[in-house]
Amino acid sequence: MNTGENFENLKRISTPDDLKNIEDLNRLCDEIREKIVSIVSENGGHLASNLGVVELSVALNKIFSGSEDRIIWDVGHQCYAQKMLTGRFNRIDTIRTEGGISGFPNKSESEYDVFTTGHSSTSISSALGLAYSNEINDKNAYTIAVIGDGALTGGLAYEGLNNAGKFKKNFIVILNDNKMSISRNVGAISRYLTYIRIRPSYTKIKGKMEVLLNKIPVLGFVTLYILKKVKSVFKGLLYDKTLFEDMGFLYYGPIDGHDLNKLIEVFKRIKELSRPVFVHIVTTKGKGYKFAEKNPKQFHGVSGFNAETGSRDSAKESFSSVFGEEVCQIAQKNGKICAITAAMKSGTGLGDFSKKYKNRFFDVGIAEEHAVTFAGGLAAGGMLPIVAIYSSFLQRAYDQIIHDVAVQNTKVVFAIDRAGFTGNDGENHQGLFDCAFLNSIPGMKIFVPAFFDELRYMLNLAVFDYDKFSAIRYPRGSEFYKPAYFKYSGNDFDIIGDKESDILAITYGRIFSNVCLAYEEILNETQKEICILKLNVIKPISNNAIDMGLKYKYIFIFEESYKSGGIGESFGKKLLERGFNGKFFHVGVDDKFVGCAKVEDQIKKFHLDSIGIKDKILMEIGKEK
Repeated sequence: MNTGENFENLKRISTPDDLKNIEDLNRLCDEIREKIVSIVSENGGHLASNLGVVELSVALNKIFSGSEDRIIWDVGHQCYAQKMLTGRFNRIDTIRTEGGISGFPNKSESEYDVFTTGHSSTSISSALGLAYSNEINDKNAYTIAVIGDGALTGGLAYEGLNNAGKFKKNFIVILNDNKMSISRNVGAISRYLTYIRIRPSYTKIKGKMEVLLNKIPVLGFVTLYILKKVKSVFKGLLYDKTLFEDMGFLYYGPIDGHDLNKLIEVFKRIKELSRPVFVHIVTTKGKGYKFAEKNPKQFHGVSGFNAETGSRDSAKESFSSVFGEEVCQIAQKNGKICAITAAMKSGTGLGDFSKKYKNRFFDVGIAEEHAVTFAGGLAAGGMLPIVAIYSSFLQRAYDQIIHDVAVQNTKVVFAIDRAGFTGNDGENHQGLFDCAFLNSIPGMKIFVPAFFDELRYMLNLAVFDYDKFSAIRYPRGSEFYKPAYFKYSGNDFDIIGDKESDILAITYGRIFSNVCLAYEEILNETQKEICILKLNVIKPISNNAIDMGLKYKYIFIFEESYKSGGIGESFGKKLLERGFNGKFFHVGVDDKFVGCAKVEDQIKKFHLDSIGIKDKILMEIGKEK
């Protein structure tokens, strides 16, 4: 990988058709890799997964028509090469920045991003819908779903495969098998793919046997019938069919996913067929960048690094790491504690737990629905499961939370990581919906720590003191400003400031820090005191907190969540039901999806920073003067 900063081949590509004019495609691959390392080291993003699919991206775009055929990238975080090959090289430096291009396929960005993706296991179903659309409209185009072996652990992938095998035209599923999702893959599917990979010359042997058996002469109807049975027996003895063939696909593979010429040859051959095809390619995550090849897990998603040395800033203490430490302490006290995650062992801080309590740790793969129902089963069996999942991924298991935990009234603790704004991954990854969807579930209790010590305490409350299902939501990264004058009481809410003021500011989670800063600024600038009501539990809202709010002339609620269905809406409704006649102001996320930006910029955009909070309070109370 030594092309310098010229990128002479990449600069010549404005559409996939321009690949026909590139003589040295291997050099093009080198340029793509160098550019990926360069931009991810600056902007952060997904490195190892993108480096692993460079040859695949080039081969697909060379063989299949960019104007007619459609490629759906599962999860989509490995689409950087695809973006460069479809006219976005001149904007690739803006990837994952506010106003720049997305780190995932996005329909609003390019005609080549035919489906916006960001969550796992969706490609086969969405691609099949596109394929049927082509058939209905008499389009003789190809539809290709590219899915990783990690995404193949999600149940939705099999729902898609189950229906796709009967499709009769140009439908292709490509399995990018790199033996990983984020952490090492787990379960029977991972073992099955390993079995296929190590079978000697599977495809070659199968092809030769087909030719040999088909040469057996036919001598009449009875003989034909007998020979068909004999052929079937021979086939069963000489080689096994794959799961994918049993589902109706023609199987090709395993194929070296970094052999560009081989990939091109296979894709040309597939274009001559008119039936569903399953292509199994084997790739190396982090290919071409030695630091990522050596440690693909560390270089899966990064916030930035030194491209020359591979060095990264040392990890700071975070809510995820504090959770991981505390859950180990709790498990030491209670042998019934189990920890469950969905392919996010490292991200959720459960690495140490997985080593110390192997028989009580379960990584179920990218299968959030299964994780929750499995937890319900563990709880029904007398265990005490803690389910650690990112907020945006927990959305996928909403039905299971209701049906398999809440209705069952079993004790499960949901540790909801990445709650609130999460930054540059864009619309699909913001943790802004959990307050609203959990708030609607009868019996749910939701703890909201603002600081590390509160997370530890609340986790113990949920495990040892509360006898039903509950959730603890906490943000990505480290804690914000912690006022010296504040001490957490362990109660459902705390009060700070002047109780006799006519202004009440209500908040929860890390935005409490910004409300405190605004309070200090207002006091310094105007000598006017306000009162702060910090909610430590947002579901159910304490009746005492509602009663307290009734006496205030102005109530402001600031929350890092959508306003619609959020806690402010619930609090305001309860106030009105009890006859509140003051003025109520609700500041949160409006009815729009939140795109790429730094977390601090997202907070500022929705007026949840200290300046926005201060200005809102002073503006509203100043209107009557």
